[in-house]
Amino acid sequence: MIDTAVQKQGYTSNDFFMMSFTGTQDFAGSGFTSLIEDLLEKPSKNFKAGTNEQNGNLYFRIKDGYSHDGIACMTYMYNGLLGFYNNSSKESKMSNTIFDLNSTVEQVKNDNSFKGFGDLIFPVDINIPNNTTLEDVGDYYSWYNYINPNKTVEIVNYMKEQVTSNKKVFYDIYTDEEKSKDPEKANTGIFFFRGNPNEKVAIVSAGGGFAYVGAMHDSFPHCLELSKKGYNSFAIIYRPDAQKACEDLSRAIAFINENKEELQVNMEDYSLWGGSAGGRMTDWVGTYGTAYFGEKEYPKPSTLIIQYTGLSEVTGNEPPTYSCVGTNDGIANYRTMQNRIDEIKSNGTNSKIEVFNGLPHGFGLGEGTAAEGWINNAIDFWKSQM
Repeated sequence: MIDTAVQKQGYTSNDFFMMSFTGTQDFAGSGFTSLIEDLLEKPSKNFKAGTNEQNGNLYFRIKDGYSHDGIACMTYMYNGLLGFYNNSSKESKMSNTIFDLNSTVEQVKNDNSFKGFGDLIFPVDINIPNNTTLEDVGDYYSWYNYINPNKTVEIVNYMKEQVTSNKKVFYDIYTDEEKSKDPEKANTGIFFFRGNPNEKVAIVSAGGGFAYVGAMHDSFPHCLELSKKGYNSFAIIYRPDAQKACEDLSRAIAFINENKEELQVNMEDYSLWGGSAGGRMTDWVGTYGTAYFGEKEYPKPSTLIIQYTGLSEVTGNEPPTYSCVGTNDGIANYRTMQNRIDEIKSNGTNSKIEVFNGLPHGFGLGEGTAAEGWINNAIDFWKSQM
């Protein structure tokens, strides 16, 4: 009937774009899927599968776990409206695209706004197919939970808006000569999430087991939230090796110090943040200092913010430390973290831990969980050390 109506009104496949959704738990899903498949097989060729108007006119998606209810309807409407808005002009170039859940990794990486650093927005050390959507990219991030695809969309749109407003987002921390001598350093740098001019600085290191850098879930969201609160935040993309990662973090600290006037940031009482492997980097560099890892000696951070990191050693030289972890974390045991914080406190250093009942490893911002709002508690702890 739909195909017949299109033909009767004289339309062709170039005249419209159709977005359709259903869920795996929707009682009408199988019938609706059959309808879509039938449209795509019609000899009239009025319907062609595609993600945008450049490659087709019918986008169809089956959402895992979604049923025939209001939540599903609102989700479909939200993404559908975003999709129609993005596809409204065939003449629009990729550099003018606003990303949504249906945007692909390839579209983001190759966007003109991100020329020179697009590949570093997603982990370079794991194979993520280019046609993976922003809704599904989190499936490739091992050891993480509660990944929010809408936050991923918000982040890439924030970066794009910054660049199109002539605000630099990405900075190399090594020179071309240094990268030429050590090609591994090519995949390093810092993403800048601007707060208020000359406000304090937070430097955030994502985890990833020193196998990859999970910035999209474990540092970009933190930096974005910190920037909303006025703080200047940097997410570091480092070489996934414990020693080299600490060298890269130390270089990032040096770079920000050396360029603080241009960046318009205040490095007094700066803080280091990190989760999982990034928490180890945070502790090691914060405790041992930048000179230990080959840089000039710069002041240590006033505060360390460490998530789900099962360190046990205590040197007695740790800066004030806030930690948080879940009781169901199978990687960073909460008792190990609790004992460590207790030992740091026994040395006379102000420290605090929050343990969230039932949470697993890698909960990030903890939105919609028992850990929701932990970042505000961490900021309050940091402010108490300024």
